[in-house]
Amino acid sequence: MKLKSTKPFDFLIFMTVMILLALGSVMVFSSGAPYAYNYMKGDAYHFLKKQLIFVPLGLFAMFVAMNFDYRKLGKLSPIIMLVNLALLSVVWIDGIGATRNGATRWFSFGGFDFQPSELSKLAIILFFSYSLSKRKDALKYFFKGLVPYLIIIAIHAFLLLLQPHMSAMIIIGLVSCIILFCAGARIKHFVLMGAPAVAAGVYLVFSEEYRMRRFTAFLNPWDYPLKEGYQAIQSLYAIGSGGLFGRGLGNSLQKFLYIPEPCNDFILAILAEELGFIGVATVLILFLIFIWRGVKVAMNAPDAFGALVAIGITSLIAVQVVINVAVVTSCMPVTGMPLPFFSYGGSSLVFLLTNVGILLNISKHAKYERI
Repeated sequence: MKLKSTKPFDFLIFMTVMILLALGSVMVFSSGAPYAYNYMKGDAYHFLKKQLIFVPLGLFAMFVAMNFDYRKLGKLSPIIMLVNLALLSVVWIDGIGATRNGATRWFSFGGFDFQPSELSKLAIILFFSYSLSKRKDALKYFFKGLVPYLIIIAIHAFLLLLQPHMSAMIIIGLVSCIILFCAGARIKHFVLMGAPAVAAGVYLVFSEEYRMRRFTAFLNPWDYPLKEGYQAIQSLYAIGSGGLFGRGLGNSLQKFLYIPEPCNDFILAILAEELGFIGVATVLILFLIFIWRGVKVAMNAPDAFGALVAIGITSLIAVQVVINVAVVTSCMPVTGMPLPFFSYGGSSLVFLLTNVGILLNISKHAKYERI
């Protein structure tokens, strides 16, 4: 039976994303211009020009996803998952994936990069949601219900660890647990998982020297002002100097090669310096509106699959925002966590907007009053 809808998509989600995307594009240029001028052959517009390629591609993907029957994605989810695992299995092999700063997590094509971990996030959301919607009572049982999904998470974690890509591991783990919890997983089962998860986390932190140094620097970054604590300290300088209204758009000082690659993971610090507390609060309110409407779509979706996909996509963006803010404000150790719709990056932006398109698609069939 074809799923028909006479309702419009959630316009508030759409407008919130458009505003975030516009602000993000402005901040990519403002924060990245000095870095681009120094390292991209004097081309201060390097990041902006690339971003203006990714934005239309992402919007095209969003509109396609908005008008593609989302239920068909459920049937395709096993194939998407297999393709995802295949890409993760080969990207870290020498000569196939592109290596930067000691990590091999990209495919590079003619100057453009693709991170298969971005596909992993969508693949996990679709596959878990489809499988759990078909096995409604499976999560009542630990070994034959929950454990198969934990194995899938563990396989992804292992493949991402080989790259290494810790931030993607964190996102996929948290989003997967949120979907499992919303699908009916028991709290006592999560408690059982807690001890092994904490033990694994402690092992990962102390098994590599650079991770241990990052954790130690997090406890007191001023003990390592020129090494592991450098980014956190410069980020706090940027945030503190922004005050209530900021220095003004384009007037950041920390973006002049104090914060490394300021248009990526620490772009919120530059935004705080230039637009102040008011600017950051506005951005965070926009994200809160998106999360509120995303949860509303999930609660009113026409079927279990749509509800789980909607909560998965909403939590994907929410988790990234929370972790990015925590890192930028030195509330947790530094990890490469982009700020959705703001941080520079092609595959990340295109997949984010694809996710938004699927959420808007589900909203067209959800049973609630539009604003």
